Amino acid sequence: MSCPDQPLSRRRLLAASTGLVTGVTLPPTPTPARAAAAAFTNPVIWQDFADIDVIRVGATYYASASTMHYSPGAPVLRSYDLTNWEIAGHSVPVLDFGAKYDLNGARGYVRGIWASSLAYRPSNRTFYWLGQIDFTRTYIHTATAVEGPWSRLTTISTPYYDAGLLVDSDDTLYVAYGNTTINVAQLSPDGRSQVRTQQVFTTPSSVGTLEGSRFYKINGQYYIFLTRPANGQYILKSSSGPFGPYTMRQVLLDLRGPVPGGGVPHQGGLVQTQSGAWYYLAFVDAYPGGRVPALAPITWTSDGWPVVQLVNGAWGTSYPSPIVPAPPRQVTPMVGVDTFDGTTLKPKWEWNHNPDNAQWSVGNGLTLRTATVTNDLYWARNTLTHRIQGPTSTATVELDFSAMRDGDRAGLALLRDSSAWIGVKRDGGVTRVVMVNGLTMDGSWNTTGTGTEAASATASGSRVWLRAGADIRPGAARPGTFSYSTDGINFIRLGPSFSMGNDWRFFMGYRFALFHHATQALGGAVRVPRFELSTP
Repeated sequence: MSCPDQPLSRRRLLAASTGLVTGVTLPPTPTPARAAAAAFTNPVIWQDFADIDVIRVGATYYASASTMHYSPGAPVLRSYDLTNWEIAGHSVPVLDFGAKYDLNGARGYVRGIWASSLAYRPSNRTFYWLGQIDFTRTYIHTATAVEGPWSRLTTISTPYYDAGLLVDSDDTLYVAYGNTTINVAQLSPDGRSQVRTQQVFTTPSSVGTLEGSRFYKINGQYYIFLTRPANGQYILKSSSGPFGPYTMRQVLLDLRGPVPGGGVPHQGGLVQTQSGAWYYLAFVDAYPGGRVPALAPITWTSDGWPVVQLVNGAWGTSYPSPIVPAPPRQVTPMVGVDTFDGTTLKPKWEWNHNPDNAQWSVGNGLTLRTATVTNDLYWARNTLTHRIQGPTSTATVELDFSAMRDGDRAGLALLRDSSAWIGVKRDGGVTRVVMVNGLTMDGSWNTTGTGTEAASATASGSRVWLRAGADIRPGAARPGTFSYSTDGINFIRLGPSFSMGNDWRFFMGYRFALFHHATQALGGAVRVPRFELSTP
């Protein structure tokens, strides 16, 4: 888990302030390869998916990402061509790592799911997710399909920091992990315990910090792919086995990235297509939106080292599309309308900390019943978040507030450590539409501002449409705007522009967030019949 523009680990920063290609060769897909499209454009996903691990199972690609305090955690993305992706599920259904992840007496902001690993084990046709939590222990979850159900296989007392899981060709499980000092652990055949662990490499002082391990076996050689936060990528290679010795080579350093105003592509994973071509899926620091995935082809030197293919000395904004079989279907778009049908939330949604599941439901729209009495949105449970689509996008929600109670607050936020929202306040029997800004946290993620009402309008009837627009182009603070409508067609701007900061320290980017909390007493409810994420 890397920090932009700082050759320093997250562990040190937080202390101061408070994929995989298996050793087994998968059979080729019999479907004939289609001709490549003209090109793809980076970022391949302009949404916040960081610390990527990417794998291929048969003709399908999967990627996992960090989610910190959002629940469910560790989303699994799916693609058939490496360039068009959908969210298929989550490897961590609930952050059951302590009461702070329930907003119960403590908070887990900028904790939780950091850089973790996703792997597939052909011998038992099972997906494995592995990640350490709070520097105390490592958790392994498994599933036979990425949609789930996922369940906990085991807990290991060694915290495998920024780990990469390798399923070797003999089915042995290995984990590469560490910060500056890189270690390799061997797991038991059932994956439930550690057999041994050994230091295999110490980063030279001239390089600084290396972390973000990804572990591979390619042509009989063992590789540990490492990031230098947040401007470099290095690789270790061993021809003597998983425990080394390893030699190091620089893959990239201070390479110009494909997103104007963004950072250097780094901390991702290598993956091979069915035709034998190799690609590197990295992320680019692109705040205020977060960290967005970018793809580039890889070639190999005659002595077995990877080389990123550049365009005019930089990571390309565009490359020829991978040549892969025709997809069995189109992936689900990252933008569009959700009417909250069915019995569960779609996997594009994540809660701010674990929700109180008794206080929300879907089926006839989304119903949010108040779960917390507080005047601080950062303490309010059941705030439901959605990633922002870049470079600019708009979220529009229909809100039925007829069952709100006095003291309730409900609406649509631009949520991060500095936040603002548009929504409905009900006080003394009077209902108003308001725009509130000035919600802030300090560097230890304690609330320093609960918000100031910047503008208001009278609300009549029982429903209102709320809209938030977000410009998340990186390189500077960008504007967020708010408006409302009484008919869902004509929107009225409310309040000043909100400046979305581009500081990296919160790690996660801004999100759209639906919320409803009480300031006086529980019992109120709102219903969201429709949510739409759209781009220009």
